[in-house]
Amino acid sequence: MAAVFRSGRCMKGGSAVASIRTGPIAAGEPEPGMVGQASEGGPAVWAAGLAKSYGPTVALAGLDLHVAAGETVALLGPNGAGKSTTIGLLLGLLHADRGQVRVHDRPPSRAVADGLVGAMLQDAGLMPGVRVGELLAMVRGLYPRPLPAGELVALADLEPVLSRRADRLSGGQAQRVRFAAAIAGDPQLLLLDEPTAAMDVQARRNFWVQIHRYAARGRTVLFATHYLQEADDAADRVVVIAGGQASVPTATAVLTAWTLASALAARVPRRR
Repeated sequence: MAAVFRSGRCMKGGSAVASIRTGPIAAGEPEPGMVGQASEGGPAVWAAGLAKSYGPTVALAGLDLHVAAGETVALLGPNGAGKSTTIGLLLGLLHADRGQVRVHDRPPSRAVADGLVGAMLQDAGLMPGVRVGELLAMVRGLYPRPLPAGELVALADLEPVLSRRADRLSGGQAQRVRFAAAIAGDPQLLLLDEPTAAMDVQARRNFWVQIHRYAARGRTVLFATHYLQEADDAADRVVVIAGGQASVPTATAVLTAWTLASALAARVPRRR
């Protein structure tokens, strides 16, 4: 049992998730012929009752998640709350034990195959010995309608490191290359799993400038983070995963939901 909160209004649902809107930041199966195009007017992400366990460890227990096209949404929770599992389900890398999920009105694996989804994962490595410019050219070649090379480089601010080997970059530079690889196909939905974990404060700020620049093109961004301030600063809306076994009586701010999530994480073992 749980509750979902939107603008302070409590609605019972099937997951312990609180959704709080923050201030905005600047910056069915598809019909034949619609492959590679997002559905008109529908949500970018729709999930209902998602449950996923790894043996006896419960990662998700009835997650409901709706993300409108064009939104930038933070998936906030402590380590082990189920954020990475949620991202894996949205990419079709994992299969839910129960529940339903659609990405641009199609199964996640179909949305990925249609080029509608780009992702930047925690454990994504970079090819050693390859220069950044060569890597970006290879990734762009995988897509039928990639972003123009110059635009991709500008969005990720990679001009100074194009000739540098990918395995000789700083943490922040490597994350920018991963970001460029994620948007090379010009996806409608960008999924980011703890994207700033390896960055210092300034690199983190610069990274979000780049993300918002991409989102300003009308793209949808869903990112997982355990940084409360980052979620509040960078997202139009914050969704707090608080585990699958608790009921939230009230919430008036992100901090209230975050306190709940942290308390539950300390009491109930979770897998990311």
